[in-house]
Amino acid sequence: MTPSPRAFDELPFVDHLRPFEGVLAEDGDYDTVRLDGDTFDGAVGDNARFLESAFSSVTFAGGRCRGARFNDVWLDGVRWTGTDLADTDWLDGELIGCVLAGLEMFSTRLHRVTFHRCKLESVNLRTATLRSVRFVDCVLRDVDFGGANLTDVAFPGSALEGARFGTARMAKVDLREATRLEIAEGHDALRGATIGSGQLAELAPMLAVALGITVRDHGTAN
Repeated sequence: MTPSPRAFDELPFVDHLRPFEGVLAEDGDYDTVRLDGDTFDGAVGDNARFLESAFSSVTFAGGRCRGARFNDVWLDGVRWTGTDLADTDWLDGELIGCVLAGLEMFSTRLHRVTFHRCKLESVNLRTATLRSVRFVDCVLRDVDFGGANLTDVAFPGSALEGARFGTARMAKVDLREATRLEIAEGHDALRGATIGSGQLAELAPMLAVALGITVRDHGTAN
């Protein structure tokens, strides 16, 4: 069972947090900081490192944080729009009610990360690696998982709209509890995933096309 998201005062490192000061900088080292209501417009934080940090109602517009590391972070109500987060590392992260739109997150690595009630729209996760990731009650619209590696990933209560899985590789991916499963590309990449019988019926025509199966009832003209 997926646990409920933690409140701010439930974080094990809450007593050590200090207010974020200064600016987001390349190679910045941010340990036990709290960002609350901050706005970053076009900021560049390539290779920055966040450890045991909390983000509340923070806005990132544009900018770039390529190669940044987010270890044991908690994000609540954060908005990321048009930001380059390619090649970032996320370990033990929790995102609650966040909006991620138009993000470049290709080659990103996510391990033990949970998204609660988040909206992901036009997020590029091509060639990303996802391990032990949960999307809980989320909306994923036009999210591109092309060429990604997904292991132990689940989507309980989430709607996938126009998801792309071309050449993705899956192991222990559970799609049964997704409230919507609309796949725009990569039906053949579902090998290694588990779906429900109702979802199978809906996907059957596109799965047949992907596998080169011709469906024709007896007596139907060629």
